[in-house]
Amino acid sequence: MGKFKKIDTSIEGVYVIEPTVFGDNRGYFMETYSKKEFEEIGLNYDFVQDNQSKSKKGVLRGLHFQKENSQAKLVRCIKGEVFDVAVDLRPGSKTYGKWEGVRLSEENKKMFMIPRGFAHGFLVLSDEAEFTYKCDDIYNSAAEGGLAWNDKDVAINWPLECISKEELLTSEKDAKWPTLAELRKTDLFKNL
Repeated sequence: MGKFKKIDTSIEGVYVIEPTVFGDNRGYFMETYSKKEFEEIGLNYDFVQDNQSKSKKGVLRGLHFQKENSQAKLVRCIKGEVFDVAVDLRPGSKTYGKWEGVRLSEENKKMFMIPRGFAHGFLVLSDEAEFTYKCDDIYNSAAEGGLAWNDKDVAINWPLECISKEELLTSEKDAKWPTLAELRKTDLFKNL
């Protein structure tokens, strides 16, 4: 038996990953990534950068992507709980403009595998959350792009009932990203 279980989602290439957790009265141990084990379940990525963030309840980060140096991401929440979302921006994809979301927490230890060509973001549901992710290309600030988190056409079902209106907090930049319809009018999709 492998150390990781790959669970299909409604979008091809996007997976929930469940690690094998070994626990006893002292605590637990788990592998969070193994190139060999991931290749055995059909996930062939060469991760080159790890990132980590800490956010308070109600913070909504995203939806982010890079117009160049598009990144596949393996994400997980190591403290607290988030609702994590990926939106398909791959030109010609049968699920273009569709989203997939999953709750990631320190308790469930699930990971979310997001391939290149997706916008990504998350909403913090716990008092605070620490979030970490592996990327298969470098961060390129000059190529940063985004999609409006509240785009009515994409219609992400964020669990906003878990937070108050006063707690919802986005960055100034994230509050100004264009809608999917506005993005379609640009030439950025040739690079994703």
